[in-house]
Amino acid sequence: MKVAVYSTKSYDQHFLHAAAIDSGHELVFFDTRLSLETVSLSQDCSAVCAFVNDDLGSTVLLRLAEQGIALVALRCAGFNNVDLNAAQKLGITVTRVPAYSPHAVAEHTVAIALALNRHIHRAFSRVRDGNFALDGLLGFDFHGRTVGVIGTGKIGYEFAKIMTGFGCDILAFDVHPNPDCVALGVKYLSLPEIFQAADIVSLHCPLTPDTHHLIDDAAIEQMKEGVMIINTSRGAVIDTNAVIRGLKRGKIGRLGLDVYEEEADFFFEDLSNRIISDDTLARLLTFPNVLITGHQAFFTEEALSCIAETTITSLNQFERNESCAFAVDG
Repeated sequence: MKVAVYSTKSYDQHFLHAAAIDSGHELVFFDTRLSLETVSLSQDCSAVCAFVNDDLGSTVLLRLAEQGIALVALRCAGFNNVDLNAAQKLGITVTRVPAYSPHAVAEHTVAIALALNRHIHRAFSRVRDGNFALDGLLGFDFHGRTVGVIGTGKIGYEFAKIMTGFGCDILAFDVHPNPDCVALGVKYLSLPEIFQAADIVSLHCPLTPDTHHLIDDAAIEQMKEGVMIINTSRGAVIDTNAVIRGLKRGKIGRLGLDVYEEEADFFFEDLSNRIISDDTLARLLTFPNVLITGHQAFFTEEALSCIAETTITSLNQFERNESCAFAVDG
């Protein structure tokens, strides 16, 4: 099967080639994102493989269907960029990678929290300039602190487990409580109760209409003075302008982001020789107590191998007219 693979980097090609070596699929790689302007690149293909910032709205899906494409294989867990109702009406199967390495994302979340708390990013820059002063680098012990985990699927559970190891008290919110978290000693509470009690709030929930801008002005107002907020889930779970207001008045003491709600035009690209045109993102980068990474929490060898293998499995099952184990229901 000939497959158009959009939004690819060298590492995507490496891991997908390795996973597809015995499959017989012909993978055609494009570094551009899938959009209405680039959909014609897949004209001779039977399927497309897409990533988090590709446009899979109704118009693009219609064009794909007109080209005879009946499979969209997402090489990511999230599918908020896909119009599932349109896909279903057009007879397009959508698959995803529901789990790759929850350890990768959970560990990156902890890395951001540690770096923010102990100002590692600032200390690194200072020392390189010969400044060994400690003023402004004061942190706090994680031990004995209260951590609020919003979303306790596989990633949220792994994060909670790590923070338990630090000696933290773990509170959680999820519409479907995880028995493994309960066994770990995690206490499930309402969102307002968590916001009022947590020293650290970490987001691990999918982006849905219910979680869009979950962290807004009202939520921040309920939080502790100087709270640390970490988001490694989806950018739009946070109202960015609200957290900027929280940072400016000191309500938010530390902010760590691996995702950003308007990241599509920036993340995964080298923009070091350009002016960042997004005023909100540029403003965030000015705060010394904000640490942003470019959607790299998933970026480990183990995760990329799993993503590639799961994606190729979906292609194989579709080609053999088998039920796709990783299909997304509309």
